[in-house]
Amino acid sequence: MNRQQRLKLIEGQPRAYDMGTIEFINQQWIFFDNETDEASLLEQYIHQEIDVLRNNIWTKGLLLDNGQVQCGNDLLNLLDRETIRIRKQLIYSLERLLDELNDEAFCHFIQALNSLQFSIHDCIYCYNHLTFLNPQKGGIGVNFIIFDNEEQICSIQHHFDYSTHRNDRFEFTLSSGKRTVIEKIS
Repeated sequence: MNRQQRLKLIEGQPRAYDMGTIEFINQQWIFFDNETDEASLLEQYIHQEIDVLRNNIWTKGLLLDNGQVQCGNDLLNLLDRETIRIRKQLIYSLERLLDELNDEAFCHFIQALNSLQFSIHDCIYCYNHLTFLNPQKGGIGVNFIIFDNEEQICSIQHHFDYSTHRNDRFEFTLSSGKRTVIEKIS
């Protein structure tokens, strides 16, 4: 699995976007999140990828100043009360952790998380102990990850042993008390 395939799997996860409408108020573009009804300045997303819904088709582009979106060689001007979606950014430590997992462990982790009705984008905390280890020497340790899908909390302990073989063990514990363990040894 190459980096492109991994990104596609992450992007296809539920709740990967904040979706809402934009309005031009007092010479500023305001983003109204459909899910939370919170308002924020669109300018905080400048130079990030956004999708604009026009004629029931999502057009992907890079948000620029003054309500413009760079779509390849074309420049789109945003319209008042238009629907857009903004890709959620993963927590940096989680992103680094996912990069460290081999393909099988990565796929098993994502599948198990999804089977419990959680998305990788539901992560609210990640402690990645791997960032403190020398990648050439390997190591042993535990990473802690917490997810919140607004119905339940999922706490994950990722026990790893990368000294002689690559051993990944994920212990999922839901706030309901349900527990799941998956282990991948290479």
